[in-house]
Amino acid sequence: MAENTKLVADVADKHNPDYWINYLTNLGEIYLPKLGAAVLVCVAGWWTIGRVNSWFKQLLLKKKVDASLIPFLCSTLNVLLKIMLLVTVASMVGIATTSFVAVLGAASLAIGLALQGSLANFAGGVLILLTKPFKVGDYIESDGAMGTVESITVLNTILSTPTGSSAILPNGNVANNKVVNYSKQPTRRVDMHVGIGYDEDITLAKNVITQALYDIPQVLKDPAPFVGVIGFGDSSVDLVVRPTALSENYWDVYFKGYEAIKKALDDNNIDIPYPHQVEFKK
Repeated sequence: MAENTKLVADVADKHNPDYWINYLTNLGEIYLPKLGAAVLVCVAGWWTIGRVNSWFKQLLLKKKVDASLIPFLCSTLNVLLKIMLLVTVASMVGIATTSFVAVLGAASLAIGLALQGSLANFAGGVLILLTKPFKVGDYIESDGAMGTVESITVLNTILSTPTGSSAILPNGNVANNKVVNYSKQPTRRVDMHVGIGYDEDITLAKNVITQALYDIPQVLKDPAPFVGVIGFGDSSVDLVVRPTALSENYWDVYFKGYEAIKKALDDNNIDIPYPHQVEFKK
């Protein structure tokens, strides 16, 4: 009987406006100072994290850390510090840290399942940065694209292509597929092909082409350019031309080489066959 009377009294109290005023006042007295302190810590912590990241980036630059690693390391530090700040703020407002971590872990699992591709790209980015198959500034070919590595982020590798566009490659694909790094070695062989007429002197043509290549400053003298017969076409003897250049001079030698070879063959009256159309008169 006494319990029923107390229950009726509690219900009556909750319908009284003074009850809620007192309840909210007590709640405010308990949590508003905590909430205010948590907001201040959050703002100050966020600002401090920004300063710490700037300092960390400058430190990495001063230590001459590989440019490929700097964005990744800064991003990782930024995420870790913000997670720590979030946990600290949550504990300040009275949220049990263990419960918060459990919720955060469950949320991370759900997000991980939803973003499996992104996690694969993240793992690929870590693998690329650790194994270093290429670095910023290298000219590579991978996943159907070719260009100079502009940056390596947590999820993507960004290439600047010869056409002036940007190719954004998922790190997961890059890490699991073939990568050709054209800048890894200091020198590169330039493969070119030239055809001469069947009536032409092969030895003379080879000497003329070799001299034309030597006249290009970017062509290395050691190893010497190679010129040899690679096959016989329908109307030409096919020659392979292989000068060597520094990696950064590859395209200069490629384009200047063809131009120099054409001029040298013309100056020595060596025929370069091309399709003819013969008009028959009736």
